Amino acid sequence: MNINKLIVTSFKNLSINKLRTGLAMLGIIIGIGSVIALVSLGQATQSDVQSRIQSLGSNLLTISPGSQTSGGVRGAAGGVTTLTFDDAQAISSSPQITTINNVAPAYSGRSQIIAGSNNTNTSVYGVTSAYVSVRQIELQLGTFITDNDVSTHAKVAVLGPTVVDDLFDGNTNIIGQSIRINGALFTIIGVTKEKGGSGMQNQDDVIYVPLTTAQKQLFGVDYLSSIYLEAISSDVMIRAQNQVGYLLLSRHNLDTPAEADFTIMSQADILETISEVSGTFTTLLSGVAAISLLVGGIGIMNIMLVTVTERTREIGLRKALGAKKRIIILQFLIESVILTFTGGIIGVFFGIAGFYLYTVISGSTFVLSISSVFLAFVVSTAIGILFGWYPARRAANLQPIEALRYE
Repeated sequence: MNINKLIVTSFKNLSINKLRTGLAMLGIIIGIGSVIALVSLGQATQSDVQSRIQSLGSNLLTISPGSQTSGGVRGAAGGVTTLTFDDAQAISSSPQITTINNVAPAYSGRSQIIAGSNNTNTSVYGVTSAYVSVRQIELQLGTFITDNDVSTHAKVAVLGPTVVDDLFDGNTNIIGQSIRINGALFTIIGVTKEKGGSGMQNQDDVIYVPLTTAQKQLFGVDYLSSIYLEAISSDVMIRAQNQVGYLLLSRHNLDTPAEADFTIMSQADILETISEVSGTFTTLLSGVAAISLLVGGIGIMNIMLVTVTERTREIGLRKALGAKKRIIILQFLIESVILTFTGGIIGVFFGIAGFYLYTVISGSTFVLSISSVFLAFVVSTAIGILFGWYPARRAANLQPIEALRYE
C-alpha cells in the first residue's frame, strides 16, 4: 500500500467517530493557540514599550537623586534631594563635558488641578525651555515654557491631552483660559500632542510649568527630582555617563563612584531591563501554555490506544493477509500526525484571531510572531509522531492469530 492510500485510509478511519476525533484534537488546539497568542502578546508588549521609551527622548540620559547601579558611574546609598539647579548649570557650562547637547533640569510632583467645576489629580512638571527638545515634546497648540517664564517665575502652564480631556471635556480651544494648581491661578499657554502611555507613565496626563514656579510657589523645594541630558549621539552614551558622573562626584565632594548620591540611567539601560523582564514573562506564559500541549499529546496517545484496541481484529486480518509491521506502524503514525497537525492548523487560526481581537479591544499593536507559527507546525507534527509511536508499535506487534481471536 502506497503512502497516498495510507493517508486516504487514515482520514476515513478518523472520520468514523468525528466527536472523538474532535475531542482528541482539542488539547492540541488550545495549546498551540495559547502559545501563539502569548508569544505574540509578549513581543507586541515589548515593541510597544520600546517605542514609548524611545519617544521620550533621543539619546536620553536621566540623572536621579539617590543611588542604584547604572551603566556608567556606579553608586551606593545616598539621599533623594541631592540634585540642584546649580548641578544642571554646571553640566551645561563645564568644559569637561563634551558629549552633551542639552540639559533639562526638572522637578515633578502631583497636585489637584481645578478648572471651573471640573478637577483632576495629575503630575506637574517644573521645567525649562530645554525640556521640549530633550524629551521630544511636540505642541498641538500654543507655545512651551520659555527661559523668560523661568526667570520671572511666571504662572503659565502647558497641558497634556489627557488633562485637557479631564478638565475641558476634550475642548482644545483653551489657550488663555485659567486653571488652579494648589490654589494658585495659572494661564494656559499650550497643549502638547498625544504621546501615549498609561498609569504613572502616561506622558499625556501631565502639566508643565516653569521650573522656578514649581519649586518656589507650588512645592516649596530648592532641589530637583531629575536632570535630563541629550547626548550628541548614541555612540557616546557611556562616555557621557562617566563625564557627567565624575563632574557630579567632584561637585558633591565625593571621592569614588561607590559613594555616589545620584544615579545616571540611559535609554539603553531601561530598554535592556524591560526586554529582560518582558522576555522572562513571555517565556513563563509560553511554558504554562506548553503544558496544555503535553496534556494534548497524552490525550492523542490515549485515543490512539483505544483505536488500536477497537481495531485489533482488523489489524490481525491485515497482518494475516501479508501486511508488514512498518505498514501498520505507518498507518497509525499517519493518523496520529493528522490529528495533531490538523489541531495545530486550527490552533494557529484561533491563536492569531484571539490575539487580533485583543489588540482591537485594547488598542495594542498587532505583532504576529512568525517564528511561533512555524514552531507550532513543527511541534504539532512532533507530538503526533512522539505520542503516536507507542500505540503504532503496539498495533504492529500484535500476533495475527491472537488478534483475530480478539472480541
